[in-house]
Amino acid sequence: MSGSSPTPLANGVSSPKPDYKTRYIDIGINLADPIFRGRYHGKPRHPDDLQGVISRAQQVGCTKLIVTGSSFKSSRDALKLAAEFPGTVYTTAGIHPCSSSIFGSSHHKHHDESQSEGEEAAEAEQQHTPACGPDPTKPILDGDGVDHARSETIISDLEKLITEAPKSLVAFGEFGLDYDRLHYCSKEVQLHSFAAQLKLAARLKPQLPLFLHSRAAHDDFVRLLKEAFGEQLENLEKGGVVHSFTGTVDEMRELMDLGLYIGVNGCSFKTAENCAVVKEIGLDRLMLETDGPWCEVRPTHDGWKYLLPPYVTPKETVASEPVSDVASGTATPAAEPATVQDVSALSLSDTTVSTPAPAPESQGQGQESSAANEGTNKQGRRPKQKKTPQPPPQSSKKNPKKKEPEVPERFKVVKKEKWEEGAMVKGRNEPCTIERIARIVAGIKGVSEEEVCEAAWKNTVRVFGVE
Repeated sequence: MSGSSPTPLANGVSSPKPDYKTRYIDIGINLADPIFRGRYHGKPRHPDDLQGVISRAQQVGCTKLIVTGSSFKSSRDALKLAAEFPGTVYTTAGIHPCSSSIFGSSHHKHHDESQSEGEEAAEAEQQHTPACGPDPTKPILDGDGVDHARSETIISDLEKLITEAPKSLVAFGEFGLDYDRLHYCSKEVQLHSFAAQLKLAARLKPQLPLFLHSRAAHDDFVRLLKEAFGEQLENLEKGGVVHSFTGTVDEMRELMDLGLYIGVNGCSFKTAENCAVVKEIGLDRLMLETDGPWCEVRPTHDGWKYLLPPYVTPKETVASEPVSDVASGTATPAAEPATVQDVSALSLSDTTVSTPAPAPESQGQGQESSAANEGTNKQGRRPKQKKTPQPPPQSSKKNPKKKEPEVPERFKVVKKEKWEEGAMVKGRNEPCTIERIARIVAGIKGVSEEEVCEAAWKNTVRVFGVE
């Protein structure tokens, strides 16, 4: 590599050196989900395009994919993918907290039962990995109890799956606790599932690295880890990563102090508080992931601003005169000149302003002020004279609400109903979007994308040995 410095961009991100070739390992991608085969909620919507998904990932430099196993079925399907794409696809095997109802007394299916392609949509829906969003209105309450005889069988079968798997299986998991999504499995059963799997992970010879999940359950999560591996996790031989991290700064620091790594994806950038946590993650503890088909970065996320084109330069004024807020009909006072340091604190809408145009008199504050002045200064005049200078009411429709600037897409994006070969499907997150994760992390931390990519690559290889 040359000795030239990275080029600073206006949003605080430094671009990679001209001769640097980015490289990524997506540590968490649910490629075994039927959505990557063109099936949505049990129904085929377009041709199987898994090969295209992997090809797009490779085009951006994401050459290694660790496919998440979150149940017996998805773990076995992931192993099949690894056999189909050797050297590119690696896998994990475990039981996700949202899949842990199989340990419960009321679970009515065999834990290793696979749905066939011909089953109805209600059954096929269960093939999908759980979506990210919580549903606090429908929790499964404790009291159902654990079927301990079944639990022994589940753990025995999981041990057999792991010990007989090829070397493409590189981690134990995904497993852990998720108190945000108790509508999938009760807290009582989740705790049993996590503890039972931790005991298995601790006695495996050799041990596997852990692929962990913790959501709104930090204290119980850490307690059970320590019970299995010691107060400082000194008996955890290969380490592990807490993926899709959305916890607090203090929680993240405790996990890093225990020697664990932190995985970030789109869910890690939703709020300013989330981004503040990402800023504090040490590069020596960072891993990158997409968690597709879920967890894409969205325009509503606080981290989205780090993807925007450089509309604001260090010496450029963000707003030099009142800007009309079309949605509320009010005017925002003129802002002070913003430097690049200021930009990271702005909202997405703030970063879109470059050289704002005055609001049309027919809209927003201008219209309200005009009407108010006429009411005060022209009292006694006939109503029709008051309306004469105003444009027709429908004229406001000719001035649509200003769109947010779009983030350039590397690949064409289409709706699933208009699928075409080579295009991404709208709303289906893919591993090729990992470059956005790296860019946002770089922007938040104020370092180059190269530093982020190289740190995450080395950390991942160190733990999972996938190079």
